[in-house]
This record gives sequence, C-alpha cells and structure tokens, in this order.
Amino acid sequence: MVTTTPRPIRALRELVARPDTVLTQASTWENRRHLAPGFLAALAQRWRNTAQQRQELLGDLIEDEQGMLWRRADLEAVRGRAGGPLERIVVAVDPPASAGPQADACGIIAAGRWDEGWRAVVLADASVRGLTPQDWAMRAAVLARTLNANAIVAECNNGGEMVRAVLKAAAPELPVKLVRASEGKRARAEPIAALYAQGRVLHAAAFPALEEEMCAFGGGDFRGGPDRMDALVWALSELMLTGASAPRMRVI
Repeated sequence: MVTTTPRPIRALRELVARPDTVLTQASTWENRRHLAPGFLAALAQRWRNTAQQRQELLGDLIEDEQGMLWRRADLEAVRGRAGGPLERIVVAVDPPASAGPQADACGIIAAGRWDEGWRAVVLADASVRGLTPQDWAMRAAVLARTLNANAIVAECNNGGEMVRAVLKAAAPELPVKLVRASEGKRARAEPIAALYAQGRVLHAAAFPALEEEMCAFGGGDFRGGPDRMDALVWALSELMLTGASAPRMRVI
C-alpha cells in the first residue's frame, strides 16, 4: 500500500498505469473530523486559487504542461510596483559550487515585502557567472547597500560557513542568514509558485533571464542549475513564509 500526495513524477505515473494497481483518491476535507479547524483554514489559505489546491487538498494528479510551475504570460502580468512602503528587503544568494566560466551562476536576487507581509515585489536580479566567492559576495553586498536591505540570505549547502565569512567580509554591517536546502528544488519552489498564482508577488521590472529560468524549470528540456530561481525562492521564502503560521502536524 502506498499513500502519497499525487505529484506528477514519473514513478507515480508509472505506478498508476500498471494493470495491477488499484487507485483510490480522497480529499483532505474527507478527513476533516480528525483535523483541527485552524489547520484546515491555514491549508485552504495557503493553496487558494492554485493548481496545488487540487493536488495537495483534493488529491488530483495534475498532468500540467511539462510540469512547469510558471508560464510566461502569467509573469508578464505581474509586473508592477509595490502598493506601499516596503517593510523589509532582503538579498538572497545561491552560491555556485565552483568558480570559472563553466561553473553555475551565482544567483543574486533582491525582493521586498509590504502590506504586513501579505505581498512582495522582486526588485533586482544581479546574478552572475564566473566570479570568485569574494567577488560575488561583494556584488551581493553592493546590491544590498543600494536597496538599503535589512539582511542577506544565503544557501550554505555549497560552502557552509565559508559563505557567511565572505559575505560578512563584504558587508560587515548587514546580518547574514544561512539557509540549508533539505528538500528538492521543486518542493521548495511550489509554495512560491502558489504565491504568484494568488497574485501576491510582483516584478518591479522585466527580468528576462530569471523569468526564462522560472518558465523552463520542470520542463523536459531544462538544462543546468536554476540558480536565479533558487535565489528567488530563498528571498520570497524569507519574506513571505519564514515565521508565518504555516500549517503543520503535531505528533501526540
């Protein structure tokens, strides 16, 4: 017996297609007698008006086009300016595992939030390829100072404390928060895609390289590391999801 959220991965599709598989489906609401009302309300708000609502709450296997989380027309529609003063600004860094022209890019994305954390705007994409750690750290520091950012958020899976050291050397006055990826890229990106679907994220300008990466991610033709998208996910997660009352289960 296998119980799972029906994500459109190859292994699950192959299992469902087997002639000896018996498939049953149930929505989260069918189990509501055993779930706290606040938990259900938080789930409903988190996935409202998104494809993930069908997947996570209704138990549908969504065979969307090539598995993409974003579409170009949708990203073109979110360009605009913040509707109020920004309450917090962060610069997120997704460091490469190596340096040189053949290495992955260093993702550097700035974003801010307003409306008591309900909405966010992507402010800048300063991602770059081929720099040394000292140079990409300085690039992130310059962007943070230019935007008067409150903090730098950096993934530390590649580099560990070295990431903090080079960023603190470049911007000693700014807090540096290290984050570590414990889930796959798609699992981390899905809640952010849901924020876009809910109309809670804007782009202050067109960011062609970032938006191309976002739209290509999940498709069969995608190649390379989604470095800009990774940094975007870290920035918006820090602004919109960290510290929020995300629904969770408690073992008793």
